[in-house]
Amino acid sequence: MPTLADLARDERSARMVLAIIAEPNSSPTGRLLATLGGVNTVKVIESENSIPGMDQVDGAVWRDRARNRITLDRIAEIMAQSDHFDFVTPDDQGWPIQLNDLGDRAPYGLWARGDSGLLEVGAQRLVTISGARAVTEYGQHVTEELASDLAHENVMIVAGGAYGIEGAAHSSALSHGGSTIAVLASGIDRPYPSGHADLFDRIGQSGLIVSETPPGSAPTRQRFIERSRLLAAFSAATVIVEAGTRSGSMHVAAEAESLGRQLGAVPGPITSAASYGTNLLLQQGRANVIANATDIADMIAHDESAHDFPSIGTPVVRTEQQHSATQRTL
Repeated sequence: MPTLADLARDERSARMVLAIIAEPNSSPTGRLLATLGGVNTVKVIESENSIPGMDQVDGAVWRDRARNRITLDRIAEIMAQSDHFDFVTPDDQGWPIQLNDLGDRAPYGLWARGDSGLLEVGAQRLVTISGARAVTEYGQHVTEELASDLAHENVMIVAGGAYGIEGAAHSSALSHGGSTIAVLASGIDRPYPSGHADLFDRIGQSGLIVSETPPGSAPTRQRFIERSRLLAAFSAATVIVEAGTRSGSMHVAAEAESLGRQLGAVPGPITSAASYGTNLLLQQGRANVIANATDIADMIAHDESAHDFPSIGTPVVRTEQQHSATQRTL
């Protein structure tokens, strides 16, 4: 009868096994990987020996969850499906090294579809844009202008592909000749939301779609929360355009803060519930005011690690004629 160790033949396959059976965003798993490596971490799951760095109770819980998460046959099936996609690990040259800033919470590997070379683009040339799904006309307009101006300066947009702000950011970047990276909370073969199928196809053709979640996986509330740390870690800066106080994009903002990334927020009307979260970030002094793409460049210019960030000078506010031309391209 095959075992997990049979499937984890080398470091790459071992990390794939862990990405399938272990909970993502797990510091205990990350610590074991750093100490033992992928192959030996998988062996620990099948053994009955004590687990380094864990007491007996925590070790038993961790081991039981990994053992019972999915059947061996299903693991083998997912690994076979993964042959249709790239699977990138920290040992690969193309690994986005900025994700290592997550430490023990870094993903075990990433499934990717599209131009995997975009993973090698440094964080200083990436900007994460997130915000409300229930976008207002104001939020839509600002997002489109920010994304288009960044695209014109060869700066890539990172977002989660959701309705509202994130979808607008992806679409505007692509429509203006830019590239974009979509970070999914679902399997690479079932991008969510399904209503953005055409958008995801466009991203797969000229950009990149990535996920730490195995093929076939459905999105869950917890996976959206866990995905927040990846959205924040990919880029030198995160910009929240619109967000309610309970918006999932506020998790992205919190992760950016914890990583020491630059954080910006677009101010909105005090009467708009969609701007409560962004206005709160500004009021508390947690975020920089973003009114145009120049503000994003200025924000990142203060980060010494991003001293080569390109000059971005086109303001968000345009004439009605220019805005209409932009709308026609989307």
